[in-house]
Amino acid sequence: MPEITPPVLIFFAIAGVTVITALGMLLSRSSVYSALFLVMNFSSVAFLYFILGAPFIAMAQITVYAGAIMVLFLFVIMLLGSEKGKPGEPVGFTRVIGGLVTLVVLAEAAVLIFVRNPSTMMVSTPEQDTATAQAIGSILFDQYILPFEVTSFILLVAVIGAIVLTKVDKKKNDQTGATREVR
Repeated sequence: MPEITPPVLIFFAIAGVTVITALGMLLSRSSVYSALFLVMNFSSVAFLYFILGAPFIAMAQITVYAGAIMVLFLFVIMLLGSEKGKPGEPVGFTRVIGGLVTLVVLAEAAVLIFVRNPSTMMVSTPEQDTATAQAIGSILFDQYILPFEVTSFILLVAVIGAIVLTKVDKKKNDQTGATREVR
């Protein structure tokens, strides 16, 4: 049995917050509240990364997910309207698929917890310099430069596509003299 120390208690408290915010995100009927629960979940996962000794990944989690991605999610929610569906509207087979996926994930977790018994497995400690920004940058730009550039190109195309899809042209006169908006 591992010793219960304050860092272990903090870890389990933040892990509990992570699970609760994930459930809040899934069970919330409002898409805006779901997005806010997702921001809280991303932040608690970043805190878990930080206390596990990966400060660079924690800051990337905050910057990329809780910052940029959530701004995009909230922009899309506000642009398209937050509550377009009717509350009593059936969602079809998606509940069945979601339930099956949940059962599979719970079964995998039970196997990992009870069959493999992680208390007997030893986890090797990574080298000290693997979590620094310099080490990650040198690996990223030495070994993974092509995937990095391809990813940046795909993101650029996605941004241009989003701009083109949401662009509304200036009002133009049609033949009747009335003005109308043209996409």
